[in-house]
Parts: sequence; C-alpha cells; structure tokens
Amino acid sequence: MPQGKPEVVPDDGRTTRQRRNRPLVVVHTGEMKGKSTAAFGLALRGWNQGWSIGVFQFVKSAKWRVGEETAFLALGKVHEETGEGGPVEWHKMGSGWSWSRKAGTDDDHAEAAREGWAEIKRRLGEETHGLYVLDEFTYPLKWGWIDVEDVVHTLANRPGHQHVVITGRDAPQSLVDAADLVTHMTKVKHPMDAGQKGQKGIEW
Repeated sequence: MPQGKPEVVPDDGRTTRQRRNRPLVVVHTGEMKGKSTAAFGLALRGWNQGWSIGVFQFVKSAKWRVGEETAFLALGKVHEETGEGGPVEWHKMGSGWSWSRKAGTDDDHAEAAREGWAEIKRRLGEETHGLYVLDEFTYPLKWGWIDVEDVVHTLANRPGHQHVVITGRDAPQSLVDAADLVTHMTKVKHPMDAGQKGQKGIEW
C-alpha cells in the first residue's frame, strides 16, 4: 500500500470517508514480543484524537504495574485536568494466568475471565469507549475459558464507532478471519538468544 493508499478500491457503494472511518478489529499475535507494545502505540494515537481508551489486561498479575499503565493513567489525569486527549480506564482481569496459575484454581481464573468479558460486552453495547485494548485476551480463548464464537459475534455486531485491539499468542483462526487487521509477530533475533535477561524500559 504505497503512501497508505489501497491497491484496489471496492465497489461497495461507500464513500472514501465512510471506508476510512470504519471501526476496526485489530489482532496482534505471534510468538515474538511487541504485540502489546503495538496495541499501546495505537492507544496513544487514539488518546491524542480524544477517544475514550479502555485497557483490559487478561493475564497480568494485579500486583504487576507495567510502564504503559503508569503512563496511560498519567495521560488520563492530564485529560481530567486540562481536557486534552481522552479519558483512560485500565483494568486487570487476571492473576498472572499465563505465567503461573498458583493463585487460585483454574475454575477461579476461568470465572474471572468470563466476568471480564461480560463487562467488556456490556461496555461495547453501551458504546463506552472509542478504543478497547484487550491485552493477552487470546489466552483465555485458547484455554476455552471464553467462547470464541461469542467473541467473534459480539465484535461483528458491536454498535457505533468502536475500535478493538486484541493481543496474545495463538489467536484462534476464527478471530483472525473476522479481524480487519492482523499482525503476526515473528522472531528474527532477540537479546535472550545471547543470554541477556529482560531490562527496564524494553520489557516493562
């Protein structure tokens, strides 16, 4: 797509403006790092446009505060105090499921995930946010905690102008098929290959 222009313009009866402003479902998947980073970069641009940003982390521990959370909550305060940008909400839905399921049982985690998805469905129905970041949402889908077809159907039928970005490895094929934009992060090279551990500002 040279200079951001599509190679083919569909004969769908829509104007250029209508096509350009269509709400998107975006999926960042694959085994390499950078999926959440890409989603938060998009959320940063959305905040600058004045969109309401809703971040829902599905596997991060409630005790683990990542750098993006601190930055976005600060941006939320900027909006409250000055009106610049958009409002920000940040919610943790899990207890560190993807790395260790020590706290609580699988049933506990599954129920928490389902409750989190139910809240997101409610917000989609009420058109609460302009952009939803469902961080590491593919894991509860992969584990069968949340019904994939319910997710696909809900996203396909969401009202209004609401963008949804989903991150995580092993995105289900039906979600990939339904999405408008899909990126697969593939590792070419990583410092860990040379024995280097993660570092501040890069991994968190």
